[in-house]
Amino acid sequence: MTDPTLKTVSSKTVSSKTSVFGALDNAPMTFAHYRYWLLASGGTLLDGFSVVSLGIALPLLRRDFAIAPAMVGFIGSALVLGAVLGAAVGGVAADRIGRKGAFLVDMAILAAGSALCVIAQDPWLILAGQFVIGIGIGIDFPTSGSYVSEITPKAKRSRMAVATIALQSVGMVAAALIGIAILRAHPFLTDWRILLGAGGVIAILYMIARLRLPESPRWLAETGRIAEAAAVLSRLTGISVSPARMETAADVAARSRAAASRKSSTLVTLFDQRYRTRTLLVSLPWLMMDVATYGVGLFTPVILGAMHFASSGAGVVASDFADAEGSGLVDVFLLVGFIAGVWAVPRFGRIPMQVAGFAGMAIGMMLLMLAVLAADGPRAHLWLVIAGFVLFNFTMNAGPNATTFTLAPILFPTGIRASASGFAAASAKIGATFGTFVVPQLQAAWGLIGVLALMAIVSLGGLVATAAFSREVRKEDEIEETAEDNSAQVAAQ
Repeated sequence: MTDPTLKTVSSKTVSSKTSVFGALDNAPMTFAHYRYWLLASGGTLLDGFSVVSLGIALPLLRRDFAIAPAMVGFIGSALVLGAVLGAAVGGVAADRIGRKGAFLVDMAILAAGSALCVIAQDPWLILAGQFVIGIGIGIDFPTSGSYVSEITPKAKRSRMAVATIALQSVGMVAAALIGIAILRAHPFLTDWRILLGAGGVIAILYMIARLRLPESPRWLAETGRIAEAAAVLSRLTGISVSPARMETAADVAARSRAAASRKSSTLVTLFDQRYRTRTLLVSLPWLMMDVATYGVGLFTPVILGAMHFASSGAGVVASDFADAEGSGLVDVFLLVGFIAGVWAVPRFGRIPMQVAGFAGMAIGMMLLMLAVLAADGPRAHLWLVIAGFVLFNFTMNAGPNATTFTLAPILFPTGIRASASGFAAASAKIGATFGTFVVPQLQAAWGLIGVLALMAIVSLGGLVATAAFSREVRKEDEIEETAEDNSAQVAAQ
């Protein structure tokens, strides 16, 4: 049966074999591109949703189960520690079984983890559920970054890649709003079950919707499935693509596979002379950023509570509601920052925005430190608290939180693109694990000032790492290139 969408394809055909993927790069953005982008971005949305919903649930969990600070750190770390495993394994899996297969598996895993949390009768099962959720999120990160880069026209690739990670902030704001609604309508200590179960419902909806998602045409061509790749290309470009016209692309893919087979492992490939600097560029700054991103993001309600912005003498649920409202207000600037990043990153470049963003994050934490160190306390310097959180969240999402996600998919060829993205994401989640576990320990040992100082230090570390490793990238337009444009040269080396 003929696909009805192909009946409307232009009568134009590809004029030469080498212009097949050029046609995809130069095609206009269509409704299909946007639809596939939205379906591919579910993991980043659920990442933000899971972090904030857990942050709101933690004060309730601490009272419902009388959880010690160490267990709070373990539960927060489980989410991102699971993402380390998911990203490392998921990137390699997406290169081997395809982007769509990984997309379906990760949502199923995420829904299962959410179910474990809902039925939990002790903190250890919640910890296990959060670890499983993290695995699902980790698989999705390298898969979504690769997929969006592979199906999007070149002129919109940077913007749509940033928009993919921008949905993380949409998830954060959505979780804050849902948390506020739940705590207002159903103010009980057990509300954490509803908060942690909501993500599973969203995951199931995404899994069902992704059944209609086409496979990446670049991955199909890379694995020799030329006819399927041609069909997807025809749908995306509006140009009739004959499988015979993709012979050159298949030959390049074969050479790429032959070169890859001579390597002992993907990790060796990523750290050989050709890719080493790029691997460090896409992984170390992201690791530094996620120490701060998750340390501040997951514990924003806790930090606000430590600053005593909840009502004095209020109950646990009332205090959590007040802190959730404050967290939601702060998280709005995450979304505003991402919106700015969607415009600014394509205009000014990934590296300049990443450096500027890290600088803004460090300054934001320093403003919060000034408020905490003030003799009359942070409540007397509300403008410093607001300015610190706003600056941190805005510059983080306009800069490194947008750029780190988008670098690996454009710096590595199709055969190892998801693997490279997975290594970078796994490195980031190691930083996130450190941040989420250390924050409650630091707060208990050194107070809030110790937490804020650590976040400022790692932000400056991310700035230095970006500047150090980006110097070997000769110019921004080289970063913007897709690796397929040079895949024949790479395979021949």
